[in-house]
Amino acid sequence: MSDVTQNPFVYGEVVPAAAFVDRVDELERRVGDLAAAQKVFLISPRRYGKSSLIRRALAAMARRGAITVDVTVSSFSSYVAFLEGYARAIVAAETKWDRARAWLRDAVRSARAEVRSASESSPPGAMAVSFPNVRSDRDVSRLAQEVFALPAKLAADRGRAVVVALDEFQAIGGFDGGSVEHALRAAVQHQRQVGYVFAGSEPSLMERMLGPKRPFYKAGPVMRLDKIPAEEFAAFIDARFARSGFRPEGGLGAAIVDLAGNLPYDVQRLAHETWDEVRVRARRRATLDDLHAALRRLLAEQQTMFEAVWQRLTLAQRAVLRAVVVEEGREILSADVRARHRLGGPSTVQAALAALTREDVIARDGDRYAVVDSLLREWVARQTF
Repeated sequence: MSDVTQNPFVYGEVVPAAAFVDRVDELERRVGDLAAAQKVFLISPRRYGKSSLIRRALAAMARRGAITVDVTVSSFSSYVAFLEGYARAIVAAETKWDRARAWLRDAVRSARAEVRSASESSPPGAMAVSFPNVRSDRDVSRLAQEVFALPAKLAADRGRAVVVALDEFQAIGGFDGGSVEHALRAAVQHQRQVGYVFAGSEPSLMERMLGPKRPFYKAGPVMRLDKIPAEEFAAFIDARFARSGFRPEGGLGAAIVDLAGNLPYDVQRLAHETWDEVRVRARRRATLDDLHAALRRLLAEQQTMFEAVWQRLTLAQRAVLRAVVVEEGREILSADVRARHRLGGPSTVQAALAALTREDVIARDGDRYAVVDSLLREWVARQTF
């Protein structure tokens, strides 16, 4: 029997190369665009594997000799904090503090840059960057111009291509609205040695940012990430079970993909937990019974959280959520569905759908609505209210 000590399915973090599923065409296109210093926009609902695709593209560019910079915009609470984090990610290309400090102070003249050791919880050697004398809106505007120019300066000084990934890019709208977009667009349009990925997991916000009256209109190619074909995903799941020493029952991969709504994160999670079920039982075969045992365990573990979600919803939102689950998200506004589930008038249903979407409970999936978390969908389906 093969070594079965290492679970081959990864979720809750960026998926490593060995666990990365398909996306061959998407990856090749993104790497080609970045190698040509394109400004690329990647739009994807949550749990579709966007961040893993970005990391794979950055790794491919690093192998080609490019300097890569990776920043998650939504991790910052203010515009200045974002600028400090962005500068830190760029200056990290220089591993020696003295050089990093000198380089940054030479590049940013409008504000005093402080480069110091990061907190104890940070990785060894990590740096922290701050601009303590930036206070007024005018200070911030000047700082932004210089920080957004840093990737081009880095490319010129090092004589190497630079690739910047700004993940959860739609979050810049919470900093200073359109002024951030204008400042960033003004900088990147002249940076011919720098490729950019602007990625977002709130499709409606990202689509608006690319509209005709916004700074990034027609700024570069746009990729809208779709689901991985279910058959390919199922074959991948079965193959990973087999390679790790567990013979999968026929249809196991397909059942995992179906129960997880073919959402990459949820598929990996359910496969991971099913694999653990088989290992704990010290068996050689992975069966549908193992899958359902893993599902029951996950639902029990998440029971308190799902009840809290349910309690936060209004009565109208609860009814609409149940209808989305039962009707698989189709024709929710139709008279038949509204009557069958006692949902009220179209305006009431539309308001509930909008609220559930804002709360990241459901999302549009083509011509239907889908529950964002497949476990929550399964939990709602099993309740008798």
